[in-house]
Amino acid sequence: MTRRPQPSDDRPTARDYLGLARDLFDLSWRRSRRLTTGSLLTQLLSLGTVAATALCLRAAIDAAVAGDSGTAVAAALGAAAVYAVTAVLSDLGSNIKGLLVDQVGVLDLNASINRELALLDGVEHVERSDFLDRAMIVRGAPWHIANGFWSGVGALFSVLQLGLSLLLLGSVSPLLLLLLPAAAVPLWFDRRGQLENSRAETEAAEAVRLNQHLFETVSGAAPAKEVRVAGAGEELTRRQAAVWAQAARRRFRAQLAAAAWRVSGWALFTLGFVAALGLVIHRTATGHGAPGDVVLALTVAATLRGSVQSAVARSTDAVAAQRFIDPYLWLRRYTADQRASRTGELAPPPRLTEGIVFDRVSYEYPGTDRLALAELSFTIPAGTVVAVVGEYGSGKTTLVKLLNRFYRPDSGRITVDGTDLADFDAAHWHARTSAAFQDFGRYHTVFAETVGLGDLPHLADRERIAEAVGEAEATGFVARLPDGLDTQLGRELGGVDLSEGQWQKTALARATMRRDPLLFVLDEPTASLDAPSEQEIFQRQMARARELAARTGAITVIVSHRFSTVTGADLILVLAGGRLVEIGSHRELLAERGRYAELYGIQATAYAGP
Repeated sequence: MTRRPQPSDDRPTARDYLGLARDLFDLSWRRSRRLTTGSLLTQLLSLGTVAATALCLRAAIDAAVAGDSGTAVAAALGAAAVYAVTAVLSDLGSNIKGLLVDQVGVLDLNASINRELALLDGVEHVERSDFLDRAMIVRGAPWHIANGFWSGVGALFSVLQLGLSLLLLGSVSPLLLLLLPAAAVPLWFDRRGQLENSRAETEAAEAVRLNQHLFETVSGAAPAKEVRVAGAGEELTRRQAAVWAQAARRRFRAQLAAAAWRVSGWALFTLGFVAALGLVIHRTATGHGAPGDVVLALTVAATLRGSVQSAVARSTDAVAAQRFIDPYLWLRRYTADQRASRTGELAPPPRLTEGIVFDRVSYEYPGTDRLALAELSFTIPAGTVVAVVGEYGSGKTTLVKLLNRFYRPDSGRITVDGTDLADFDAAHWHARTSAAFQDFGRYHTVFAETVGLGDLPHLADRERIAEAVGEAEATGFVARLPDGLDTQLGRELGGVDLSEGQWQKTALARATMRRDPLLFVLDEPTASLDAPSEQEIFQRQMARARELAARTGAITVIVSHRFSTVTGADLILVLAGGRLVEIGSHRELLAERGRYAELYGIQATAYAGP
């Protein structure tokens, strides 16, 4: 079994952009057919307004010169009517676009992004800086992405309108068609400038994340005590300012380059614009054009700058969204690669009858050159309580993550009752596991819900929740909460905060909500508790492990740095430097007088004192 593919850092292709545009149009259409149709219709009707205004004014001037006052008045009224329609269409189109972008960006695209990220298998992605950089950018991106798409649609219609205007100028003189490439110059130059901004945003993302982390460290409630005791506030503030300055300098350089590109583009267009007007005036002065042609050319030329500016503005909005779109497309590729690499479709067995086998399993964290686990081979029989011990960095947590299918081995395989773990559907496997991790979550919601989230089908089952609270020895402190199980947690939300030990008991209660897991993991579940509480909880959890073993053949895995808590395990795995150095029961390992016996003796002496 090999690690899942990693996303490429190649820039998105035209196919990627077109695919995103199609998806955004589908989202818009599903959200509101009326608004989508209205947006397209207002822009379609606006296409010929400049040309219609110019043609009406030319007709009015030519009719006036010819003495046909009736036609001149009618043509002038037509020009006024077209102008009024143009204003109405502009305001209406802007309002419709705003409503559509808000709904699609906030309601649909935001939910879609959150869903895709939340449903990714494993946890490797949240430990990758390239993923986190882009996720930080995309977090505030949904509105900008939706706005960029509809700005791009608007830019397309503006370019078409510009083309019709230039064709009208071409009827006066084909040479005036040279304004078409001149009009395209600002668009191309502006895109070059926006690409600089997009690259700068991605390159500065890590510095922005670090700045945010330092801000939370200085201002957050949790680290506040240490920061003040150490007097580290000024130093952390200095570092925050330095990191922000680094990001700001990169962004400023990109904005300066973008401004230079934009000014150059408009300067070239202005030269072409002045030359075109000179040509029209020269033709009229030499008798090669009618007075109406001059008015037509002046009208189109006068509005041409506005048309180009509108096209550039809409194009700028669309291209500006690229700094959000490119990271979003990267994440789309990443999630698509992960979905494509999924091989498991099987459901786990109702109960374990054989057990779990590690067959020469190795794993190396991305970006490192050292194996976190190397050639691990062992068997855990069904119904076994197994303890994993070793010094910090020995590979205990990595082993647990592999068992939970958060990672995939680089080599070797893990089998469950003879079936490769990779062949099980990840969601189905997770549904048959329970775990209390040392880096547990602190959910700021009603207490009953933060426990009930451990088993969603029983989220509102108060009896099940109360039992789980009892299993975690948390009944006492829950009874002292202002509203018991209905107490809101989190001071930021007007609720109460818990001590570290109470949060850990809450996490343990959440882990005991499921009654039929095949794998039950306790990863340092009592690290924040006092010795009496730790002993009571381990006695209760060992009893629960035996009940689960009888019910489903479940395997319970205990990771602990306190050796006194693992002596009752059926099997003990001793890890060192990512390798399995010893395996056996507590009594067997003591008899071997090896690494386990040494570590056990050191810890026993430390607890007993001199």
